[in-house]
Amino acid sequence: MIQLKTKFPENFLWGGATAANQIEGGSDEGGKGLSVADVYIFDENMPKERWTDQWHMMTHKQVEEAMDPNSTKHYPKRHGIDFYHHYKEDIALFAEMGFKVYRMSLAWTRIFPNGDESIPNEEGLAFYDRVFDELLKHGIEPLVSLSHYEMPLHLATKYGGWVNRKVIDYYVRFATTVFKRYKEKVKYWITFNEINCVKHHPWTSIGVVEENHPHIEQAKFQGAHHQFVASAMATKVWKEMKPKVNVGTMISYQLLVPYSCNPDDIQKTVEKQRESLFFTDVQARGNYPAYTARMLEEKNVVLETQPEDEQIMRENPVDFISFSYYMSSAVSSQPEKLEGAVGNLITGGVENPYLPKSDWGWQIDPKGLRTALNQLYDRYQKPLFVAENGLGAVDIVKEDGTIEDDYRIDYLRKHIEQIKEAIMDGVDVFGYTSWGCIDMISASTSQMSKRYGYIYVDQDDLGNGTLERKKKKSFHWYKKVIASNGEQLD
Repeated sequence: MIQLKTKFPENFLWGGATAANQIEGGSDEGGKGLSVADVYIFDENMPKERWTDQWHMMTHKQVEEAMDPNSTKHYPKRHGIDFYHHYKEDIALFAEMGFKVYRMSLAWTRIFPNGDESIPNEEGLAFYDRVFDELLKHGIEPLVSLSHYEMPLHLATKYGGWVNRKVIDYYVRFATTVFKRYKEKVKYWITFNEINCVKHHPWTSIGVVEENHPHIEQAKFQGAHHQFVASAMATKVWKEMKPKVNVGTMISYQLLVPYSCNPDDIQKTVEKQRESLFFTDVQARGNYPAYTARMLEEKNVVLETQPEDEQIMRENPVDFISFSYYMSSAVSSQPEKLEGAVGNLITGGVENPYLPKSDWGWQIDPKGLRTALNQLYDRYQKPLFVAENGLGAVDIVKEDGTIEDDYRIDYLRKHIEQIKEAIMDGVDVFGYTSWGCIDMISASTSQMSKRYGYIYVDQDDLGNGTLERKKKKSFHWYKKVIASNGEQLD
């Protein structure tokens, strides 16, 4: 008999999430190479709309400038918040909050600086040994993304990124190396972060510059195909080492709703949702869905595949699905007649008049998270993990040193309440890691002032500051949430 679940599971994994390229720093230490993330600049004199635009549209000139050792541009992701030297302090703070899990990523370029080396960099491997040991000492499970928007820059500039099939072999070599090294320390792996975002920012996802590209849609889907194959191959390697330990995928998921009950809006919503869930359809089921043929035909895309691709993908689907959720999106068949949604990461939707916005224009829809969880579980019947969810805001430090971020507490409380509702609906959710458990460089704008964390880091958009860590009001709130296993949300 199916029983109603009214509480979070006893073994629910509470924690926080970060990415190596946004927090680590130490870009010129330990033999690390440059990644595609290290190309992004921050210039306070740049028009604000360009801060986000560069995330979507990388230029050839910007890549060339970033490779110049004499460049005077400010590259925030090269210094992050110096987790490279502060990891013990930061992990101690995570432990104080009661983290059960810490979702992080490996900097591929710490282990293979250029990506195509045959021998890994021991200094990079040893650094992550220390990080994992520190986490485990505090009873925190690492959940590790192999690739989180930080593929080696060399693989993009020399090989053309993931469009080149050779990159599969370099990725599998990287994955095999870290699997062997950390197989006794890491139980949860994610092969690619937000794998569906290739359609929105191809540079950071697959190492392809969109500017003046002769057929960008072909490049996006070819790169995605190679990532599907690489993910399946890596999953196979891991399963041969640890058959009962899980490997997952991750997507950026925005609940899509029709702007109106107009049948055209409804059909457009179906099409947009398929474009987004196409990636989990492939990775969770092990094959291309039936609608792929028409979708690729309309985009004039013809995939180049190898005979063995179908089998490796079919035999090695992911075990769980993780996703980021920040907002929902309204879809219209005539978006040009409506107000576009600001900060909409992947769907290009229109404003929903029923929803409030964050400081950066992202529409806030906690109830959408419940619906998203139900949609994903109904579709795949696989365990789900909320890998990112949070509020970017400007935090003010008061004269007495306190940070009263009640707006963040309110945002997180309402979303956690909806996760509990989804659990009552019967959805299998096994963890939650809020995004930006510590302030760090923004992925999309390369700002520091767009803060998500429970822990304030004294650093400004230009990299100035003491790097002192301070606990925000939300730090103490989240500690109570974890201690009560999600029962105490006030």
